Amino acid sequence: MNNPVKNTNKLTNRLLFTVIMLMVVYPVYSQQLTVSSPNKKNQVALTCQQQGTTGSWHLEAIYAANGLAASVIPRIKLGLQRNDQDFSKDLKFLKATKSVLIKEQYTALHGKRSQCSNSANEVVVSFENPSKAKMNVIIRAYNDGIAFRYEFPEKTGNFTITNEHTSYIVPDSTVRWLQKFDLSNEGLYKKTVTAQEKGDWCYPALFHSEYSNCWYLIHEADVDRGYCATKLSSDGQQSIYKVTLPYPHEGEGEALPQITLPWKSPWRVIIMGQLSDIVESTLVDDVSKPSVLTKTDWIKPGLVSWNYWSDNHGTRDYQTVCRFTDLAAAMDWPYTLFDWEWDAMSNGGNVEDAAKYALSKGVKPLIWYNSGMFKWITATPFDRLKTHEGRLKEFAWLKSLGFVGVKIDFFLSEKQFMMEYYLDILEDAAKAEMMVYFHGCLVPRGWARTYPHLMTYEGVRGAEWYNNNHELTTTAPEHNSVMPFTRNVVGSMDYTPVTFTNSQHPHITSYGHELALSVVFESALQHMADRPEGYYNLPDAARSFLKEVPAAWDDTKYLDGYPGKDVIIARRKNKAWYIGGLNSENKEKTKTLRFDFLDDNTSYKLTLIADEKHDKAFSTRYVVVDKHSQIDVKMLRRGGFAISLKPVQ
Repeated sequence: MNNPVKNTNKLTNRLLFTVIMLMVVYPVYSQQLTVSSPNKKNQVALTCQQQGTTGSWHLEAIYAANGLAASVIPRIKLGLQRNDQDFSKDLKFLKATKSVLIKEQYTALHGKRSQCSNSANEVVVSFENPSKAKMNVIIRAYNDGIAFRYEFPEKTGNFTITNEHTSYIVPDSTVRWLQKFDLSNEGLYKKTVTAQEKGDWCYPALFHSEYSNCWYLIHEADVDRGYCATKLSSDGQQSIYKVTLPYPHEGEGEALPQITLPWKSPWRVIIMGQLSDIVESTLVDDVSKPSVLTKTDWIKPGLVSWNYWSDNHGTRDYQTVCRFTDLAAAMDWPYTLFDWEWDAMSNGGNVEDAAKYALSKGVKPLIWYNSGMFKWITATPFDRLKTHEGRLKEFAWLKSLGFVGVKIDFFLSEKQFMMEYYLDILEDAAKAEMMVYFHGCLVPRGWARTYPHLMTYEGVRGAEWYNNNHELTTTAPEHNSVMPFTRNVVGSMDYTPVTFTNSQHPHITSYGHELALSVVFESALQHMADRPEGYYNLPDAARSFLKEVPAAWDDTKYLDGYPGKDVIIARRKNKAWYIGGLNSENKEKTKTLRFDFLDDNTSYKLTLIADEKHDKAFSTRYVVVDKHSQIDVKMLRRGGFAISLKPVQ
């Protein structure tokens, strides 16, 4: 494995093991076990870096397509360091289980797809270190990627993880999209082809291998109370991305996770394949724990009117809150959000009056809270959710007023204590049947499967950045078409899209581009950020589109695109399809759309709302199509379009 670039022919030189066999040990060779996905396209190989069966071990990610197999991540270093001993070197192989087919079907209440499949081949490999302490590596190969996690199977013991040695060695020829790490996860992705920049990087990280045109997205999933969230780090000298624990200076609390045996780490997840595999994947949720809820009829995705973008202090004013409630009612959106400063509301009413007004209009209110975890963030209410007793009291009060969900802001730490706080909130909110969404937070780690009342997360540079400075004006077009291939792949994303007017700083995306964001961006609570007149003044077709566009989907299809250039995504709800297309480049484009994803023997009425001659105008076209049809759609520079497809009765 000394040369990570010359990979393609290696499979002919290895001792390969099928996924239904035990690993056989041959002392004179480098040892390897290979696990293949059910469709045989994705493989993960385990190899000892020394001769024999004792030493340091690594994984290799292999992608097979068109009769060729390529090593797209030639080495994934394995190992953990505990405060008592090392589990990264001199590990002796003990045994490997026979491959087991993981086959689980589950229903998601929101997200890309309602019917999901957790289907993979799994092998558990057992090691011991020189002290005879045991560590297992659980390896899975999925049709859309690979995943692995560590396990300490011994029954007793309390320890500290002082280092995780997991590292991804990426060939220099790989193109990568990386976002500099910050605790709000609200940066911009940078495209690069070298590893010369030293730093810490956010999840998820996107890579494009020159081998077999394979794409992969590195992330983690199923983080629980037994660990922290992590980041990726590189030293700028080698193309290595190491899983890195929180640093002591990143907020209060202990940086190093404390574990109790028996223990399993979060999953290290690599979504892998073609761009369609990346965009359509639910792998982060698939590997996470199943739902802990039995009664879920109170969990209802939907669109939300939101006043903060157009008026940062809007919730102080009762009349403004009522205007946005009226907007939700007029647009048939089920929700309106009372953002920060609701406890200072005046000018005709208070928060209780505003809740009554919303309910009288058939609109359900949502409400904002400060997490209270940072003394220097003083926005109120500050400390009502910090304790179990406080949460139960506050949720009971909110329920009595008719509130159905809480937005909780300012977490800004990925240490273990903060993971515990997130999960405490979710568990108490479930008892109160209160939907939750997090802001100023980590990006999704699969919790929406376990706690389906977790509707969305921020963890993205969203439209509120038009209020912060002028930067998003010029970066938004490219940023918007990177998100479907990166951040939004791993879970709901509260970007707060679809703005036609301007906030403090203008946008240069077209009206067609903005309308398309309602489909391209997935969020179970989709906060529509514009002021009321921004929606009232739309032409009938665009306004009608926003009245009916869903916030949760039965299926998702990637149709076309490339990160930072353009993207076209189709999503289905019941029998209707919706398509959103974005052009991020500074040139006009014409795209040919084909509809081979539609049902056989069914005709659909297509409504196309696209760019007109200038960026603040729409053209609307109606036509009947079927799965054999195709149409051409023109997009202005930084333009876009939206389509609805409904079966003809």
